[in-house]
Amino acid sequence: MDRDYRPYYLKKAWYRFQNFYTRHWLAPQLSHLGDHGFIIKPWHTEVFGKPISIGDHISLIASPDKKIRLTVWTDAERVDGIRIGSHVLISPGVRISAANSITIKDSCMIASHAYITDSDWHGIYDRSLPPAVKSRVVLEENVWIGDSAIVCKGVTIGENSIIGAGSVVTHDIPPNVIAAGNPAKVIKPLDPGREIITRKQRFSDTEKMTRVLEDSEKAFLAGNTLAGWLRHIIFPKKV
Repeated sequence: MDRDYRPYYLKKAWYRFQNFYTRHWLAPQLSHLGDHGFIIKPWHTEVFGKPISIGDHISLIASPDKKIRLTVWTDAERVDGIRIGSHVLISPGVRISAANSITIKDSCMIASHAYITDSDWHGIYDRSLPPAVKSRVVLEENVWIGDSAIVCKGVTIGENSIIGAGSVVTHDIPPNVIAAGNPAKVIKPLDPGREIITRKQRFSDTEKMTRVLEDSEKAFLAGNTLAGWLRHIIFPKKV
């Protein structure tokens, strides 16, 4: 990774701008957006339809080539839509598409390029119309969805379970297991003797975590100057 040449005050200003953008443009598109979010490049998070609600301490990390897409697409008057809990991590390139109900509970982690959907979007025999039967998806607390995995309609994934990278989940997965494959199957249970520490437990003290991160960034960027940053932009050094 290339070194960050920005002085600390410039990086703080960048965070403030992202927070302003989030509250001014992203939040109004949502039914609810909680407090203390860590949202990187919010202009690359695309929202379509409603209702879409997001809890506190969300981490959304988007990029120009890996946008996050949250979509509710239905002609029904009342649906649950997409409900995302607190302390959830959503990585670059994630797509979540609901025709009825997708619930992602607290402390879940969704890796890059994962896709979660509660619908086939077209009937099998009449492909001019969406399916008549409504379905749903539930990720219980502290579920981890691996890179490029697909979670299909009608699936519930139990608490603490892990879905391996590239897996296709077509049936329910019980709690406290690791599942992988196409279709995904349980390959091993989690060790019942090991403590599981969730994102909610680790990051619940907002003031403490803010101080830790600020102190870390100050130390990491110590010695950086505006002149040095501009010099690096104009005359970048080879890595």
